[in-house]
Amino acid sequence: MTGVSDEQPDNRFEALNLYRNGAALTIELNRPDRRNPWSPAVSRDLIAVLDEVKTDDGVRAVVITGAGKAFCSGADLKDSADQARVGDFDTDPILRDGYHPVVTAIRQLEKPVITAVNGPAAGAGVALALAGDIVVAAESAYFLLAFTRIGLVPDGGSSLFVTSRVGFARAAEMALLAEPIPAPKAVEWGLINFAWPDASFTAETTALAERLARGPTRAFAGVKRELNNWLYGQMAAQLDVEAGLQRELVKSADFKEGVTAFLEKRTAKFSGA
Repeated sequence: MTGVSDEQPDNRFEALNLYRNGAALTIELNRPDRRNPWSPAVSRDLIAVLDEVKTDDGVRAVVITGAGKAFCSGADLKDSADQARVGDFDTDPILRDGYHPVVTAIRQLEKPVITAVNGPAAGAGVALALAGDIVVAAESAYFLLAFTRIGLVPDGGSSLFVTSRVGFARAAEMALLAEPIPAPKAVEWGLINFAWPDASFTAETTALAERLARGPTRAFAGVKRELNNWLYGQMAAQLDVEAGLQRELVKSADFKEGVTAFLEKRTAKFSGA
């Protein structure tokens, strides 16, 4: 990643912008017109970048954020609407080939990862946010496990990351009620680390990234290994459970109704089928 800087971003990737500030690398999801959905291109590009970062000794801290006014809106339902209506929507490639390698790479990266939630994080966007080591958010941001609104279950690791941070009661509340959790409340719950005023959010994130980039990288890697061992030792198995449930539910009548209602901007009428 030689030559990448704030003034000269890396434009090799379709779905991402990369910026370098000293030993800190910022990865920015770059589809602001659609609220940065987690598309196959995002998965492909994130996997490639994180693989490069793994062996780049010049990068000692990573920031993942979104362009524009959103962090990540999760799966793009408009792209899958026709498949959902006819019942042949296959989530396995999306999850197993896309989301799972990304969140696993973030957790296994032996460098600190800050996820900087500049705006709404919804659906699988919550999983991407909470896969980070330190999660920060603008005060106007919120976190929304929206899956049950369309007849699905949390995926991308969100069932694991949310529960490990806030416990069963609040994880169940987020997943079952599917209501947004504002950033300040997310700090109170322990879901995220910091919520900063929108006006100072970028500066605060930059300062934190610089602090981590100056720190003891090998010790940070050891901390991640300890936390992963204690909290995420069964991560692969939980990701498999999520994928299996989602594969079943995308065949349901409730999923078809949920997606249709979402696109038609009306309240879904679920039948339990």
